[in-house]
Amino acid sequence: MNDSEKSLDPHRSFLLMSEIAGEETLSQREISRRLGIAVGLVNSYLKNLVAKGYVRVKDFPRNRYAYLLTPQGFAEKSRLAYQHMTYFTGLYTVARQDYLALFRTLEADGVGEVTFCGVDEVAEIAYLSLQETTVQLVQVMEQGALMGEFFGRRLEPIAAPLNRPVIITSLKRRESLREALYRAGIPRNLVFSVSVDRTNGGVL
Repeated sequence: MNDSEKSLDPHRSFLLMSEIAGEETLSQREISRRLGIAVGLVNSYLKNLVAKGYVRVKDFPRNRYAYLLTPQGFAEKSRLAYQHMTYFTGLYTVARQDYLALFRTLEADGVGEVTFCGVDEVAEIAYLSLQETTVQLVQVMEQGALMGEFFGRRLEPIAAPLNRPVIITSLKRRESLREALYRAGIPRNLVFSVSVDRTNGGVL
């Protein structure tokens, strides 16, 4: 196995093949926009999938191309779908338990309010766990362009000062969010996260 094969993310491979499996003819740029990853990375993944026999390229006039799943590609997509489902079932169970344990510890210490930092599927799991305690979510912070809400709370930029615990609620970006919080001047003793040691090797 070469280095490019080792570096492939199974989750991204699954998402890319799912896009290709649809009825639309998509360009690399359109796939890039839909998945939120660079065009160059899409190109690298497609080359790898073609080399493995999972995707074939169909030529169109004016140097346009379509990407189609082969029978082997459909079989691989099904395998990755099962892996994806199994992973997130395990992630849900572990994260639900770990966040609940964290919130109950904070509750026992007299904490009444918390801030979440980082919004993805894990943040939703953390929010469900929070509902089993008396601790209230009063603020949600995120990096980058801030648009939208999280359970009725407007996303805010990462900033200090804070006098309440900040819970990192994205496992994929745990370390980058932690560093951003520290850079913003939020005290280290107010920043909390959960372990991913029991999620079979990390996050997809």
